[in-house]
Parts: sequence; structure tokens; C-alpha cells
Amino acid sequence: MGLDYKWVLWNAHKKTYDRLILLGMVTYLVLFFVLSFLTNPEIIAETVIIRAFGSLAIIMLHIILSIGPLSRLNPRFLPLLYNRRHLGVSMFLAALVHGVFAIIQFHALGNSNPIVSVFTSNMDYGSLVNFPFQVLGFLALLILFTMASTSHDFFLYNLSPKIWKGLHMGVYLAYALVIMHVFLGAFQQDTSLLTVLALFLGLLTLVSLHLKAAFKETKIDGMAGAKDTKGWLAVCHPREITESYAKIFTVDGERVAIFKHEGKLSAIHNVCKHQGGPLGEGKIVDGCVTCPWHGYQYLAHNGQSPPPFTEKVKTYALKIENDMVYINPEAFPEGTAVTPIYCGS
Repeated sequence: MGLDYKWVLWNAHKKTYDRLILLGMVTYLVLFFVLSFLTNPEIIAETVIIRAFGSLAIIMLHIILSIGPLSRLNPRFLPLLYNRRHLGVSMFLAALVHGVFAIIQFHALGNSNPIVSVFTSNMDYGSLVNFPFQVLGFLALLILFTMASTSHDFFLYNLSPKIWKGLHMGVYLAYALVIMHVFLGAFQQDTSLLTVLALFLGLLTLVSLHLKAAFKETKIDGMAGAKDTKGWLAVCHPREITESYAKIFTVDGERVAIFKHEGKLSAIHNVCKHQGGPLGEGKIVDGCVTCPWHGYQYLAHNGQSPPPFTEKVKTYALKIENDMVYINPEAFPEGTAVTPIYCGS
């Protein structure tokens, strides 16, 4: 599908989100500069800039990587997820300032091109205490640049959601490079133990959050029962599904969300076409299944986004026998209308 490139249209929510990002960044930088010069009046401005923007970028990266698992653990964090890409671009800009000033200060005064110097000034890759850690930071910055420059939905749609999502999963590689960049740099530069400890605690927190979210994820799926004589799977009793919400099941390796709306049940594929959001964790708003991540909507009976949008997901047939909901594990093509089944209140 195609999409024209347009500048971001800021609604009230986005404006508030971005103002808070800017306020937080400016506040942190001002405090860092003031405290740096108060505790060490002889420090040069370039060094403070490098440290201030570098530490800011690392803090923001930890926040960004925490938003996903926090949103899965508690839906109150979903507003942070809604415009997480804005936070990602802001983090890249902070990292870019750090990287540019570091290259200028350490590599711009020689005879070599500064970028070439990053890769050639230290070739001791076999040493732990003298490892060329700046190369790792430069590679991380390239990954963050790729993500920031393709964050617009124009690239999401034209690359395809699957490719775009895979590209942006590179943030974890960038994070690993940043961690090694800081830890290895601590052997060579005047890095306080407090900084290294804080980074280690940040890593431990991220790992814990992702493991906890993954553990919860394994409990989301309902347990499908045995197949009947025609191959339909027993999944649940109708009363187990709350009005305007869904229950998620794994059917032949695919996650399916069964929604209840106005006393009727419909089943659609659980994965949103936008960024792979879990549709079954959303709810029906104004008659449409609404993805909890970014608000993309689908009609439950046919898996189609309401016009003028064109996204579609697969649909499934349901039936009720002996007060048990059954699902046909063979999905219909995306956007196929299926008559909802009445299940009462």
C-alpha cells in the first residue's frame, strides 16, 4: 500500500507529549550543566556537553525500552506508547549532539578525516582495557539514525509493517552497543563508579521488566479445548467474554481475539496491521475494535478498517453449542465478512 509523506499533524495529545519531552530534556541539561560547573569549575564546556547529552540519551533510551513491557503490564502506560516514536527521535538528537562533539574534541585535530579517525586511531580490538569503544558508540548512533529517519508512517507503510518492525527492533542492538561503549570506555576514561553502577541497574531493570512482561504474555492466551467431529475448537463459555472486550486464544499457532459486542461474538486475527499491536487487549469503541497501541480500528464482523482506511485482518467463523463457544481454526481471507453469532447478554 502507498502513503504520501506529510509532516506530523500534532493533535492536543501529541503537543502535550512533546512539550513534556522538551521540558524534561531542558531541565535535565540545565541541572547537569549547573552541577558540573559548581562541582568542577575548571571543566571545559565541550566536556560538559559531551557528558550531558550522552547521559541524557542513555536515560531516554532506558525509558523508551521500558515503555513496551510497562504497557503490557499496566495499561495506564499506554499513553506513553502512543507517541513513543517522538521520544525516540528526541533521544537520537541528544545522542547526535553527544557524538558530534565527541568526534570534534577527540578526532578533528589530526590529519585524518574525523570519521575515518574514529575507526583507525585505535585498532586494539583484542584488548579489554584499550578496546576502541568509540567505534561501538558510532555504530549505535548509525542504528539510531536509521530508526529516527524512518520513524514516519510513510516508511512504515511503504516498507511494510513487518520489515519496518524488524528494522526498528535494531534498537536492542543499539542498546547493547551503547552498554559496551560505556562499560569499555570506563576502563580508559575518568568514568565514575556511580555512573557504571547506574547503567548496570538500568540494564537489570530492563531485563526484569521484559522477563515479567513475557511471563504475563504466556498467560494471556486462553486454553483451547478439544476439537469436535468437524474440527472446530472449543474455546470458552460465552459469559467469559466481557461486553465490548475480547478474550485471546491461540488457534493453530495464530492468536485470535474473540470480541463481544451488543450481545454478539466475532473473531478476528489478534495482530494489528499498523505495528503488530494486540487487538484483543483493546476494546470496541464506537462499534470498532480499537488497537490499544495507536488507536487503529477494525470492524469486528469483517476485520476491515472503516473507510477511508484500508487495513484488513483475517476473520474466523464461530458457533455456540451446549453453552460453549467453538471456533473454526481455518481463517477466512483478510476482510471477509462473517455473520456474528448471538450469545445473549
